[in-house]
Amino acid sequence: MKIRIDHIKHTAYELHVEEPVDSFPVLAAMQADGECVFSGPVTADITLEREFDHLKAVGRVRVPMELTCGRCLASYATNIDSAFRIIFRKETVRHTEVEDETELCDDDLIASTYSGDEIDLTHEIEEQVAMEIPLKPLCDEGCKGLCPTCGADLNTGSCSCSREPINLKFSALKDFKISG
Repeated sequence: MKIRIDHIKHTAYELHVEEPVDSFPVLAAMQADGECVFSGPVTADITLEREFDHLKAVGRVRVPMELTCGRCLASYATNIDSAFRIIFRKETVRHTEVEDETELCDDDLIASTYSGDEIDLTHEIEEQVAMEIPLKPLCDEGCKGLCPTCGADLNTGSCSCSREPINLKFSALKDFKISG
């Protein structure tokens, strides 16, 4: 998804992307590692325009996927739908002193650099998707999970295991006997 800079003139340049997940190395690696399963192509609509000394990209990326719930281990379908704004600045060689602390403004947090006469949007698109994938996915906010003793799915029914609170700090000492 490379865009030539000279295509972005005084009017906005609109781009529609619909690519398989294999076109995005980070997403393909996540799927290969079993973190998630993408069930459709990555779709993005991006508008690029010149703004002062930089280029601004505003867009939305969508992809259907299946995740595994972190509590009950059930697979569930969901969609990633993320809006983003990125500012691209031409990469320049800076000859400044290295400071211990640097204060960043809001635009620095959404900025990226490019060199040459093209911008490759592949990394930016896959980064938007990867940031939206939850670290601990839940099929439902009210998911009860699995019984820690017998492994029964507490969303579909209950089990007969004891519900006494367990203090894991001292659980290794519960059968300790002092002989003397």
